[in-house]
Amino acid sequence: MAVIHISEADAARDFASLMARVREGSEIVIENGARAVAVLKPAEEFHPRLLSESIALAKEHAERLGYEPKMDPDFAADLDEIINHRKPGRLPEWD
Repeated sequence: MAVIHISEADAARDFASLMARVREGSEIVIENGARAVAVLKPAEEFHPRLLSESIALAKEHAERLGYEPKMDPDFAADLDEIINHRKPGRLPEWD
């Protein structure tokens, strides 16, 4: 993978071409003087985890600890609300 060093000013002038280079696999280091301030690189592909995988990981973690961690009551109530009481497709009302 090519690593390209560029100033903030140059990056701002032609951001679209930087993104094209990133899509091709390059890594862009944006610098202010000699100091790197940002790095643009191709995103890793997202692989969502199945609920069954999450449960298996939690069981393995509990076995390593030697006990089963207890969920915070407020967090448990929030999860219960999300899983059991919210109607599909209904967005929350915001103040």
